[in-house]
Order: sequence, then C-alpha cells, then structure tokens
Amino acid sequence: MSLDARTQELERNLAAVRERIARACAAAGRDAGEVTLVAVTKTFPADDVVRLVGLGVRDVAENRDQEARAKVQAVLDSARPGAADLRWHFVGQLQRNKAASVARYADVVHSVDRPALVTALSRGTVAAGRELAVLLQLDLDPSGKATGRGGAAPSQVLELAEQVQAADGLTLRGVMGVAPLGAPAREAFTRLAAAAAVLRERVPDATWMSAGMSTDLEDAVACGATHLRVGSAVLGSRPSLR
Repeated sequence: MSLDARTQELERNLAAVRERIARACAAAGRDAGEVTLVAVTKTFPADDVVRLVGLGVRDVAENRDQEARAKVQAVLDSARPGAADLRWHFVGQLQRNKAASVARYADVVHSVDRPALVTALSRGTVAAGRELAVLLQLDLDPSGKATGRGGAAPSQVLELAEQVQAADGLTLRGVMGVAPLGAPAREAFTRLAAAAAVLRERVPDATWMSAGMSTDLEDAVACGATHLRVGSAVLGSRPSLR
C-alpha cells in the first residue's frame, strides 16, 4: 500500500532523526537502544499521531491538557493497531488544577517541580485507579533566575524525590530539564546529569534523564540523556494555534 504524502514526510523525518541519534550515540560510546525518542506532537492533529504509530513510534508527548485529552481519545478511536499501546508523555508546565485530568490519560509527567503538584497528581492518579511515572523538572539556568519554563533548583532534587516516593500512585523515574535560551546546551545538560547522578544514589531505579530537543539532541545524548523530546525535526514547523 502506498503511503500518503504526509506519511512519507514523517517517515523521512523520522529516519533523519533516528540517524542523528545513532551518530550521537556512536560518538558518545553509547548503545542507541538506550535512548527513547519521544515525538512531541503538540499543535499537530491526531491524524499525525496515528501516522506515527504506523511508522513505529511508541512514545508521544503533549504540553496542554485540553489538547492532549482530545487527542488521546481521537487516537484511541482510530483503532489503529498499536494506538492503545502508545505511551503518552505530558511535558509542559502543569497547573495544579489540571493535574487530576492529566492523571487520567498520561503515562509519564515530565514536569513535576513542586510539592503541591506532587500532591495533586497523587490524588488524581489514585482517583483514576492508575499508576503514573513522574520526572522531576529541574531549572538549568546557572544564574538561578526564574526562566518561565518551570523547574525546581537542582539542590532540591532529593527533597522533591522524597515527596514523590511518599505519594500514592506515583513512581519516580528520573529528571527532566530544558537548556536555557542563549546558553550552551552542553553545559546545561552536564548540570542535569550531575543532579541525575545524585538522585540515582538515593533512588537507584530513577534512571531516566529527559533532555534534548530538535536543536540540541546531540548534546543531550553526549551528557547521558535517555529520553529525547523531539518535535519540529519529526513533524515539521508547528501550525499556529487558533
């Protein structure tokens, strides 16, 4: 069966990104199988997610609850083989009043950065009868100034980890970070890797390091990232939100 033009575009983009990951892993002396590609599908239609499922993608991410809820249901309604097995990641800043909603469909939340959010996600997850994997988002700006992207200070990683471990329904899987604008990504991800190492000493199973996007995935791989959040390099330029 011939593929439609959009599916062919996504297939080419995926191949290019996977090749970049393979080269980055080879340069870092790592096995490419250690790295998970998470396709960030925010603002793109559910049809694109369904196409990605057909191309072998198993991890997708969203950053807005309202969009994500509708998209998850649309993908499930497609009945595409593999759609029910997708792992849905929530990667955006999360408001406490949206936590219960996100807990009903997300498999992983990358952006846990404060105790109130831990409590809200725990309540929502328990109410939904589910288990939720979470990552601690850390602020990687060396100046210590708020960047507007969220994130706890790296020095708070163990305190926040204890709160997650004490919460029902949540499993701590590791850390997440976003390289600050205008700063070297390699330096930022080195700080994230250091915090990840501190966390692993306390929580050996917290092995995930979510870092790197379309423009800096090579730096993230070099610093030990296990999960890459890639949007535009896979899906193309983002459509404008209405």
